[in-house]
Amino acid sequence: MTVSQLQHKYEEVFGEETRSHHREFLWKRIAWRLQVLAEGDISERARQRAKELAREEDLRIRAPQGAFAPAPAADQQRTVVLPFTPTRDPRLPAPGTLLGRIYKGKRLEVEVLEEGFRFNGRNYPTLTAIAKEITGTHWNGYEFFGLKQKDSKAKKGGRS
Repeated sequence: MTVSQLQHKYEEVFGEETRSHHREFLWKRIAWRLQVLAEGDISERARQRAKELAREEDLRIRAPQGAFAPAPAADQQRTVVLPFTPTRDPRLPAPGTLLGRIYKGKRLEVEVLEEGFRFNGRNYPTLTAIAKEITGTHWNGYEFFGLKQKDSKAKKGGRS
């Protein structure tokens, strides 16, 4: 049956119009009412017990007004917002460590900072940027300074 037909049937069975347009709700209500008319309703004792259990005053059909409103200022003051601090790359040594490398016969040293690196008095965001500065071509910074995990080839299935 269509929703329109169910609304008509509802009016027939209950003797009043419905405001509902929900097909499943109408179908269930009509089926329940037809069953009550054919088989009889529940006993008065069962109805009273159901009322006791339901305690209708505690039931809500709609959410309380303001339930979805923004939190009051007092709640916002109690909320602590902390910045996201990503974990440090485990391949990197502690800040203050000097990384050394000999490249083309020249000794190079890079200081590990809390955020970034220092090489020749300048700060760089990555080891790759320093490796590119030194070689003039793109290098993986961790590989250039020997910080790759020693067993990375073994993990990939290669020889160690």
